[in-house]
Amino acid sequence: MMKSRPWALRAAGLAAALGLTLTAAALPTAASPHIAASAPALKVPGTVSAPAAKNDPSLADLPGGKTVVGQTSPIHDPALIIDDDGTWYVYSTGLVNRENGGTIQAWSSHDQGTTWEYSGTVWDRIPAWIDEHFADGELPGNLWAPEITEHNGTYYLYYSASRFGGNTSLTALATNTTLDPTHPDYEWVDRGLVVSSPATGLDPDNPGKTFNAIDAGIIEDADGTPYMAIGSFWYGIFLVPIEWPSGKPVAGWQSQTVNIADRFMPGNPIEAPYITRHGGYYYLFVSFDSCCRGADSTYKVAVGRSTSVKGPYLDKDGRDMFGGGGSVVLDSHGAVTGPGGQSVFGDYLAFHYYDGSNQDIPYVPTLGLQKIDWVDGWPAFDQTVELPQVSKQPKARAAGSTASVAATATGTPGPVAVWETSSDGGANWQKAGRQPVTKRTDEGTYTSTLELPAAAPGQPAVLVRAVFQNAHGKAVTDAVVLPAANHGSTGKGQPNP
Repeated sequence: MMKSRPWALRAAGLAAALGLTLTAAALPTAASPHIAASAPALKVPGTVSAPAAKNDPSLADLPGGKTVVGQTSPIHDPALIIDDDGTWYVYSTGLVNRENGGTIQAWSSHDQGTTWEYSGTVWDRIPAWIDEHFADGELPGNLWAPEITEHNGTYYLYYSASRFGGNTSLTALATNTTLDPTHPDYEWVDRGLVVSSPATGLDPDNPGKTFNAIDAGIIEDADGTPYMAIGSFWYGIFLVPIEWPSGKPVAGWQSQTVNIADRFMPGNPIEAPYITRHGGYYYLFVSFDSCCRGADSTYKVAVGRSTSVKGPYLDKDGRDMFGGGGSVVLDSHGAVTGPGGQSVFGDYLAFHYYDGSNQDIPYVPTLGLQKIDWVDGWPAFDQTVELPQVSKQPKARAAGSTASVAATATGTPGPVAVWETSSDGGANWQKAGRQPVTKRTDEGTYTSTLELPAAAPGQPAVLVRAVFQNAHGKAVTDAVVLPAANHGSTGKGQPNP
């Protein structure tokens, strides 16, 4: 009952391919299940989008894939939460080999989940008590598979530590009163062990039944009673009763724990449970099969539902997930390989996938987002593959001292434009300092308009272009010359360098 073999990535190779300068937050050297680490602590100019206008229908997400840009890879096992101030946060598995401390990584978005920036690590190092727990053998190289939830003004961050390939594992807890790293009260307080495995006393009829204590997901039932879904391979997925405010299991939890999903097949490849409520049902999302193998990953997202948080969870065909059921709702498509390791917040599913469109680092683990389409009581996901295609080449205009450049593209998921400028005739391109929001038109196309200072008299010609991208690829527009101030003319299109 071994987990899949690790997905590997060398730090130097990634840095060189992406043209990055490593800082104190080093890139990963390798990754294993729940080990695909996070991006370096660097600032990428021009990836912060302008604030989105409220109640603008062209900015509202439709059900389906949501294109994300900025620092979105490598991210593994994303835990999504949207804070009350509108900031989106993702927490993900730490760097392997204890690079940058090996602790849980954080990412944030201030434009409704489109543009992402790396925010740092929860701690500088793995807590010493975890090393003591594993002192009889190999120490964990990093912390895995976070879960983030809020209760009564406190944020609860669950995370796992394990030895690869077995179920000598634990899930632990940290708490905070804010998610904003700039807040003076920001501090993740170590609350220690939640559960560990192998566990005993789960089934009086089967003393050997146990779970692998990773991949926690928290759910409250309709009465507000909290539970923790947990498990990976072995005997599958379990539901453990917990209590507030400790966030830890109730007394005598072993006898109250329910085995809610088991595929009853060799290896039992099921993990990453996440339960969410919608309508009158609880929905159990899981990942089937093998992650962490790059292009060979077979991960996929499956689901069942129940009127009780304790199950039984039945799929669309009425099959019990404790017995092999589970309707696959998100699988590999286009450049998206092996989607899984999911979490749910509201109507959004966050997951990682192995990105076949990344030419620099093929199949790097990448953040994926989908807005769930609830169809006949079931979650549905758009797996349409339509590469970005430019439908209207850029047009540049000047009004006084300001120039604007607009372009339009199509694609599914809807593409996002990242604007670039060049002052050396197109030999080198830099991201524009402030990126505009890409808006959906009534015709189903996507338009972006960049505003920037017009060219000054005698200034060398500046070229401007847009790179429209989605999960499956990108399309680069023609370049246009930035018009001079007060001319009000349109720049003449020039071919890409």
